[in-house]
Amino acid sequence: MKHRLLTGLLMASSMLGTAGIAFAQDATLTIESWRNDDLAIWQEKLIPAFEAKHPGIKVVFSPSAPTEYNAALNAKLDAGSAGDLITCRPFDASLELYKKGQLADLTSLSGMENFSDVAKSAWTTDDGKANFCVPMASVIHGFIYNKEAFEKLSITPPATEEEFFTALDKIKADGTYIPMAMGTKDLWEAATMGYQNIGPTYWKGEEGRLALIKGAQKLTDADWVAPFATLAKWKPYLGDGFEAQSYPDSQNLFTLGRAAIFPAGSWEISVFNTQAQFKMGAFPPPVQKAGDTCYISDHNDIGIGLNAKSKNPEAAKTFLTWVASPEFASIYANALPGFFSLNSAAVKMEDPLAQEFVSWREKCKPTIRSTYQILSRGTPNLENETWVKSANVINGTETPEAAAAELQKGLDSWFKPAN
Repeated sequence: MKHRLLTGLLMASSMLGTAGIAFAQDATLTIESWRNDDLAIWQEKLIPAFEAKHPGIKVVFSPSAPTEYNAALNAKLDAGSAGDLITCRPFDASLELYKKGQLADLTSLSGMENFSDVAKSAWTTDDGKANFCVPMASVIHGFIYNKEAFEKLSITPPATEEEFFTALDKIKADGTYIPMAMGTKDLWEAATMGYQNIGPTYWKGEEGRLALIKGAQKLTDADWVAPFATLAKWKPYLGDGFEAQSYPDSQNLFTLGRAAIFPAGSWEISVFNTQAQFKMGAFPPPVQKAGDTCYISDHNDIGIGLNAKSKNPEAAKTFLTWVASPEFASIYANALPGFFSLNSAAVKMEDPLAQEFVSWREKCKPTIRSTYQILSRGTPNLENETWVKSANVINGTETPEAAAAELQKGLDSWFKPAN
């Protein structure tokens, strides 16, 4: 055994010597992350693929519990003991690390040209001049439906709002299924799967979102009130007692085959695949009328950055350039169906439901959730307040106009547009 081990080490040493590796000695990179569920994917798929092409660099994936990650990471960064590579949450938490000098500027990193401004927006400074994390994945919003229910009722996936409500009416009249599985008890569900799902169609995605940040539009404008008015029309289709229905209740109603449609985020795909005993399909948020531009919430979820105090910065940059490559994009997205690559290179998904979601990028304009960048830094928090107002509007306890007015009033109390 000792002889074999020695022979193996000598062979490895010889191979490294002849490969012309730029690193004088092996570099070992440690990745900090909250995605402990992804440990096997990194160990079995991602790291082996990278190390096969970069034998002088070893990579260790070292996740923390999701709820403990932010505090643990901050403590390690402050103590100088954090890993070389930092998995980045979107927007303000990572921006704060960059402002403190704990994340390096990656604006000129080779591979960053593979990402659009929307893809990079969660890890870009407010002035748009610096990028500090490589985008890894996003989640896409839309509607997942029970194919068997649609076939039984001769329903075609709707493309327009008129077709959408016609389908809901047909499902309700039949009585076999609850038309749509969504509750308002947990609040966030109403906003995330409701308002932020259909809203970009009205405020024209990035055009409206950026106008809100600049102060050129307000939440009381027609394009921002309209999605609330549409949400109010959902109430008759959500089933009895939806006001007391939690998010897990909604998931169960759909996967048990009791509801025909689920307003969804793509993260549901892997869960639903294991629980639903029927074939599923998906359709993007319906447009207001045929021929209108389609918009989707393609929301940045996870990125990866460089610890500014890494002892192996060049090796870490080599790894980050690989993360920015189409090869990484394909492996990662297919290992985690529903978490989609943000790389501009098209990735063919092996999972058919995931492929349906990602195909919308070819015909719809992407945006991110309107409340996430800059607009939820103060009190009252616009994101959390939008949860409440979305639920109230669906419940019928507040009008769309009143909800929008309250949100704008809260935003005005602390937010002053730069322009």
